[in-house]
Amino acid sequence: MNAESNAGPMRAEELVAYQQGAIVSRIVLKRDGGSVTVFAFDSGESLSEHTVPHAALVHVLDGDAEITVGGTVHRLRAGQMVELPANVPHAVAAPSRFKMVLTMLK
Repeated sequence: MNAESNAGPMRAEELVAYQQGAIVSRIVLKRDGGSVTVFAFDSGESLSEHTVPHAALVHVLDGDAEITVGGTVHRLRAGQMVELPANVPHAVAAPSRFKMVLTMLK
């Protein structure tokens, strides 16, 4: 599969594997209007606070995540989602291993 064409059904949580001490990502779809990327975070890994000029949606697939949006910490479990508004600082932390789908909208 590549970022240009993923014809056929797929299970998002199977597109990336956990790796010790790492964050693994795989772009599933990339178009002018945005992208969809699947991530696997090992326990203790994080993305520091940052902003982006586009809205995004995080959907947790497996495990538990800590997503901070505008200073508010959200603890998400598998099946839960949270919006990351454009230009609002956000961060991602893995208190335990977790997988997520990040959908970026331009």
